[in-house]
Amino acid sequence: MKSIHILVIDAQGGGLGKQLVEKIKERFPESVIYAVGTNSVATAAMRKARADYTATGENAVKVGCRHADIIIGPIGMVIADALLGEITPAMALSVAQSKATRILIPFHHCDNIVAGCSDLSVSQLIRAAMEELEKFFAESRSSV
Repeated sequence: MKSIHILVIDAQGGGLGKQLVEKIKERFPESVIYAVGTNSVATAAMRKARADYTATGENAVKVGCRHADIIIGPIGMVIADALLGEITPAMALSVAQSKATRILIPFHHCDNIVAGCSDLSVSQLIRAAMEELEKFFAESRSSV
């Protein structure tokens, strides 16, 4: 079976991305994790969590989106100017147009509110994201 390429995108301090990388490494060690931060602090946090490959910035997001099987990160990664302005229009477009499966984590901040979503803690949101990732892996295994 070919390895699954997971692109984790994060901004600001990289705390969400760090936790995602740790959980993915723990649960899906066969996957290849590409972690892209919108800034060097976010990238460093994900590198510290042992992402397989790390990069920073707009072009890294654009290239990563072309090669990913799954993209996972805060919902703001598909909204231009979100995450305190760290998501450029080109980044949001690249994520939105990617052929990858997207797992969007719904944070209620930066003036973006997702109606119908509960105000969950970060650990609850990560647990929900891992459940979605589990479904993706189960489906990809059954289609082989």
